[in-house]
Amino acid sequence: MTYAFAAAGTGGHVYPALATADELVSTGVSRDDIVFFGGYRMETEAVPGAGYELVRSDIRGLRRSLSPDNLKLPMVVRKATREMEVVMRRRNVKVVIAFGGYVAVPAARAGSRIGATIFLHEQNAIPGLANRYISSRTHTSFVAFPEAATRLRHAKVVGNPLRPPFVSFDRGALRAQARRRYGLADDFIVIGVLGGSLGAKVLNDVTARIVADVDPGEIAVLHLTGKIHIDDVRPEAERSAVAWRALAFEEEMQHFYAAADIVLSRAGALTVSELAATGTPAVVVPFAAGTAGHQAANVAHLEAAGGCIVVPEGEIDRAAVEIQQLVADPARRAAMAEAAAKVGRPDAASVIATVLREAARDH
Repeated sequence: MTYAFAAAGTGGHVYPALATADELVSTGVSRDDIVFFGGYRMETEAVPGAGYELVRSDIRGLRRSLSPDNLKLPMVVRKATREMEVVMRRRNVKVVIAFGGYVAVPAARAGSRIGATIFLHEQNAIPGLANRYISSRTHTSFVAFPEAATRLRHAKVVGNPLRPPFVSFDRGALRAQARRRYGLADDFIVIGVLGGSLGAKVLNDVTARIVADVDPGEIAVLHLTGKIHIDDVRPEAERSAVAWRALAFEEEMQHFYAAADIVLSRAGALTVSELAATGTPAVVVPFAAGTAGHQAANVAHLEAAGGCIVVPEGEIDRAAVEIQQLVADPARRAAMAEAAAKVGRPDAASVIATVLREAARDH
């Protein structure tokens, strides 16, 4: 009996799927009983690197511009569905869970053809096109944010599956080690800057302005620039009198959150979920050009709870002011941290894995 995971394209799809698969393994499911379906993007390294079989399909997403390639999409989906069906029958798949992206549709269709129980997980507050399409086929549509529950059938709010270090996150236990990891003093207020896997130039620029306006002994900055921006930011950080650590990327993000007192970030679905799970006060700048306003919707629940401050990208100069005010107000930071933690759902992977095991058992 095999569990099939469909996840492809971006970390927002792939990492929650891996966290859920790892949770299944932790409860006794063999890695050999889990198969991933994907394409040729980041999953080609992430999935095998985690020890799972990856079956690749030559399929892409719908182009939002008018493109002749869209006319070929139904044929491509049909071909991918047939290929996945063959693998699912051979592997005796009983449960299929799709995490959005371009492989979700053929995976759900193939699963339906073989009589598997179909699930999906939606990471964003505004569901993607693929998940909206397949939600009518699902036993349960797991969603990360309450806003998505009204847009998908059979919805259950569970949060975003996060890696184990976030499930048992303890800032007090990790803080000193995390500060040493980055060479930061214990007595500084640390501002963590996070623009997503690719970084965000607008956040990099406002960070430079924040640094220019503070005394060297007042704060430290832990700055994840994104790989494409590191060569621009690092020389400036190294010249600064402020303790400004610029890194391209951090694989073990629990250390980043443990070291930070305040985070300046985008509003990607996983980032918002991590902020809540770790109870980290934040100033969040949603990506203005994001598809259908996904990022602004992602952070709305956390903002309403009082766990973060949202600054529209068009008012980016406000971000520096909000950061400065939080630096000067420890009571407000503590209140925001408590509010964020109350809406965190670090057990999402466990909740989903339990339902998947029950479906497999009852199949």
